[in-house]
Amino acid sequence: MTSSTFTRRNVIATAAMTAAAATTAPRTASAQMIGTLDLADPKTRAMVRAKVGGSIAEETVYTFYRLHLYGYANEGNLIPFVTMNNLNITKWKPLPNGNYAGTVFESGAYCKFDTDESIDVWENPITGEKRDVWPFIGGPLKAEVGPDGAVTDETATVKPKAQRIDIIGDTIFVPSQSAFSFPNPMKPEQYPKESAGPIYYWDSHFVHAAKVADVLNPKLTRAGAFSQFQNLVSWHPWFGLGGKPGRTYGKAYGTKLKNLDELPKGARLTLEKQTPEIFNVDNWTKPRLDFPEYMAWRKAKQG
Repeated sequence: MTSSTFTRRNVIATAAMTAAAATTAPRTASAQMIGTLDLADPKTRAMVRAKVGGSIAEETVYTFYRLHLYGYANEGNLIPFVTMNNLNITKWKPLPNGNYAGTVFESGAYCKFDTDESIDVWENPITGEKRDVWPFIGGPLKAEVGPDGAVTDETATVKPKAQRIDIIGDTIFVPSQSAFSFPNPMKPEQYPKESAGPIYYWDSHFVHAAKVADVLNPKLTRAGAFSQFQNLVSWHPWFGLGGKPGRTYGKAYGTKLKNLDELPKGARLTLEKQTPEIFNVDNWTKPRLDFPEYMAWRKAKQG
């Protein structure tokens, strides 16, 4: 999660400089903006991370991502798998300690690769087997954003470690990285087709980018941000790749929405079909997570 602040005055002034001066202006402007932000101050860093990644006010923020998933079998090129329309809804609020709390609800609808064509059955390009699709869902989970990044609760599959906040030109970047692993509850000997191995690995790399002017604007409680992430994750059990080497590689890009009316129509239709509960988070109180839910379903099916 990320955030930052810049003055519109600095941006306009930089744009108005002559070509000769422009070569040195970005460096000077960036130095001034860093000074204005005072990133050595913990409260400022916390504000920057929250305002770029979410909000510094008590409000709900909607973020939409297109996530393209590929298979990597430890050799050769990436193999297109599926595309996920991913919607993140986070309820933000400032905390007395200067940090910011978020309650996160998230879901994803699987589609034919690079389309909004919702799928119920997917043909695995590695094995040729047709597999029933298991939609992604998670939440509510709790996160607290502070000066040195975000801390998530025990239900989260992302354990972010903050990287330095970077200012390039008139844009501020707030990156983070996460390396997470846990003993796979779906043991290979019990679920040879579904299990990715004794240990499940989940690596994610995020970056949120916003205009410095928006971060510095006191009238804005959240900065408009471009968000992007990649992940490298052990095979999800529904892919049916147990015993096969490799992981999925994910490439996602997205942005905050002013409201759900900005959600692309095609994406909304897929989410309404596969995970309608994401549009009723006020009544979503029971913890949900796709992996253990799939496991429970698989156990029941196995008898």
